Amino acid sequence: MVRSVEQRRTPDGHVDPRVTGLRSAVSRLRRQLAAYPVEFPDRGIAEEELAALDSLAAGGSLEVPRLRRSLLLIAGAIGSVSALGHGVREVRDAVELFGEPPRG
Repeated sequence: MVRSVEQRRTPDGHVDPRVTGLRSAVSRLRRQLAAYPVEFPDRGIAEEELAALDSLAAGGSLEVPRLRRSLLLIAGAIGSVSALGHGVREVRDAVELFGEPPRG
């Protein structure tokens, strides 16, 4: 069963704060990655997955398994680049707000 999270508006018309938080965390990490001067082998993968996460969040329909897959790819691609660790943690925290994956 695939769980999805629709982009909901709050009673006052604002977008779901989880979506806003995810987009903000992704945007910050994208900027940090762009400013990071050292090339590393999987940088392109991290950039592509961050773009995909932003696109998913902008589209408003987020599937928790897809969010977690992107997070895993980003963390794996960035690896041990400690300068980007805080940004990866922020993205992880934002993804976790959408709920735990189903336990099987």
